[in-house]
Amino acid sequence: MSVAALTRRPVQEHQFKTHDGVDLFYRHWPATDGPRRGVVVLFHRGHEHSGRMAHLVDELDLPGFDFFAWDARGHGRSPGARGFSPSFGTSVRDIQTFMAHLGADHQVRPEDTYVVAQSVGAVLVSTWLHDYAPQVRGVTLASPAFKVKLYVPFARTGIKLMMALRGNFFVNSYVKAKFLTHDPERIASYDTDPLITRPISSNILLGLYEAAERVVADAGAITVPLQLLISGADWVVHAKPQHQFFERLGSPVKECHELPGFYHDTLGERDRAPAVAKIRTFIEQRFAEAPRVVDVRDAHERGFTFDESRALAEPLSPLSPRGIYWNTTRASLKWAAPLSKGLQIGRDTGHDSGSTLDYVYRNTPQGAGPIGRLMDRQYLNSIGWRGIRQRKVHVEELLQLAMQTTRDNGLPLNLIDIAAGHGRYVLDAVNQSPIQPDSVRLRDYSDINVRDGATLIVSRGLQEIATFEKADAFDRASLARAKPTPTVAVVSGLYELFPDNAMLERSLAGLADAMPAGGCLVYTGQPWHPQLELIARALTSHRDGVAWVMRRRTQQEMDQLVAAAGFRKVTQRIDEWGIFTVSMAVREPR
Repeated sequence: MSVAALTRRPVQEHQFKTHDGVDLFYRHWPATDGPRRGVVVLFHRGHEHSGRMAHLVDELDLPGFDFFAWDARGHGRSPGARGFSPSFGTSVRDIQTFMAHLGADHQVRPEDTYVVAQSVGAVLVSTWLHDYAPQVRGVTLASPAFKVKLYVPFARTGIKLMMALRGNFFVNSYVKAKFLTHDPERIASYDTDPLITRPISSNILLGLYEAAERVVADAGAITVPLQLLISGADWVVHAKPQHQFFERLGSPVKECHELPGFYHDTLGERDRAPAVAKIRTFIEQRFAEAPRVVDVRDAHERGFTFDESRALAEPLSPLSPRGIYWNTTRASLKWAAPLSKGLQIGRDTGHDSGSTLDYVYRNTPQGAGPIGRLMDRQYLNSIGWRGIRQRKVHVEELLQLAMQTTRDNGLPLNLIDIAAGHGRYVLDAVNQSPIQPDSVRLRDYSDINVRDGATLIVSRGLQEIATFEKADAFDRASLARAKPTPTVAVVSGLYELFPDNAMLERSLAGLADAMPAGGCLVYTGQPWHPQLELIARALTSHRDGVAWVMRRRTQQEMDQLVAAAGFRKVTQRIDEWGIFTVSMAVREPR
């Protein structure tokens, strides 16, 4: 049966282009009752496609709403190997690109958008909510696949081992249609649908698990109104992580409904009418009131990231198991420092110093003999430093975009980095850019960074346009007086080191004072880090060798601070592990 025959509403078929040039398929059902009130975007479960959710367009009975639904890459009528994506993070970024496309081509604003997602689609959407902090009107997640029931013992470990031995491979779904729904028509259509994708790529299966664990643990970062539907007799995914996710949600408006007897295909169950009615009611409630945006700019004084950093700053009893463990870890790092160049630089200048980051960027292990170099390679390969190197790639990418945007806005191209470290990423971006700035001004508070950064400028042959000076990145008046007038500003790896938002507000205000409308700001964030306790308990900061205790900022918190200073966020990048973000914003007219 054609998709058009499944809905009374006329359907249009379109494509949009992803960041890596893939044309993904999507469907659009325009509103049928007067001016559009809002938009509902549907995200299908794994193995399926947009046609499997088309029935909701009629069943939700919202004639004043446009509906959109995509076929994820590798699914339905979208191209690519079946069940494959380059990474789970790539598919999450596809959502961001899809939403940007809906904004550009269909004039869809985030605050007028409601999202309904199921199973794997719900994990993609929850990861998108966490990592990109979109301010949508509301979300319904149906049976999110936060933990798939892999009935084979040690299946996840086995998949990791097989990937290490043979590379990426595909796993066929074990789930029969009769365990997804009690609806005989849905069962029959599942078994005969040629667009059903039974394989799933092993890298996506593992990425699903990793992203789900991160999002469930850090659900406090999600503050949009959210409705959770849990199938009470689900053969496919575990319910416990869904309950944990709901309990930890930062959303002040949230509701959870457990549906007794429902199988995994929550929105395709035989007796789904009450569940669909709950979604309709929640949508109507959200659009009956103004959009709700939670102000999190006081997160340095209260909230889950504040509590987390305060707990990490608390000393441990030296005789407790954790105290013994971290004392041993610190002693091991101290012992290893003379052998590993990276550990030695971290010990001498701080593991968050410009000298350490410049060494991490170079990514060439050095040490005393083969053992020292092996230890240094392990140090450089830690997840945090891999994320830092990817952050450098993203900063350089968005710096080039910022230079192009500024030039397109008819402004001179004067670049400033207010805490550049050695400035390697800025200078590399300038060297790689087809558009050359009129001036490059690098600043830092460290004498070592000023000295080594000035040397790097000469080695890059940029001394005609680039200078390095000592300055305080949190001095509003100093930033406001910066000359020549900056039109592209960079703040990379600085704000993450300081928990107090008042400091960031001064710094961002100084940049806003200095920059003209149309200028661009590139800024970084750290919404997540898997090694926070290692960093706090075992590593030292550049600030007088004290413990390096970080307070994470959610992407929403970072974006709100930037917006309050007078900048409008345009785009964002994030690494595959969800650790570091890089965003670009444009200075709004005063």
